[in-house]
Amino acid sequence: MSIASVNPVRPARVVLVSGPSGSGKSTLAEGSGLPVLQLDDFYKDGDDPTIPTLPDGSGLDWDTPASWHAEQALDAIRRLCAEGRAEVPIYSIPANGKTGTQVLDLDGASVFVAEGIFAAEIVRACEAEGLLAAALCVRNRPVVTAWRRFRRDVREGRKSVPFLLRRGYRLMRAERAIVTYQVSRGAEPVTTAEARTRLAACSAETPIPAAV
Repeated sequence: MSIASVNPVRPARVVLVSGPSGSGKSTLAEGSGLPVLQLDDFYKDGDDPTIPTLPDGSGLDWDTPASWHAEQALDAIRRLCAEGRAEVPIYSIPANGKTGTQVLDLDGASVFVAEGIFAAEIVRACEAEGLLAAALCVRNRPVVTAWRRFRRDVREGRKSVPFLLRRGYRLMRAERAIVTYQVSRGAEPVTTAEARTRLAACSAETPIPAAV
């Protein structure tokens, strides 16, 4: 017998929040008052042979969707929308691997946030299945994003400082192209302030206004 049949809940919908690494997605999601699914927890383990390497051979390319389990993330969203809860992985970026699992419970919320740099990859699938409330791509000035990203990654010990500097410079140069790509996948470009307004509307369970 399924969880849904024992404890019926009304179907929920998801707000997908994408954007370049360091754009403020996690801070926005955590401050929204909505349940949050962290899509970075669906990264592949570092020993997975399907993760591409960087062109210069300096390490694995963690910024390509091929380093991420898209179908597993989508399945978790399906279960959250249908049943209101799902078992999801816990991933350690410094350790390059999954360290356990936890149960995410929406606690009756009709909308939740799924945020991560690859969120735009599943916009079309969520839309086609009627799961999507909104899809946002948070954009800032590249230098602001780069500084935020570097401070966060050093504070959390995500990778070595030389690696972070190389990655940060590469991502700063590519940021506008990253935003353009995510928009092409179905995400709507918004500023931090616009994203905050959209998420506040979701938290209040009011209709989501279109960004200007």
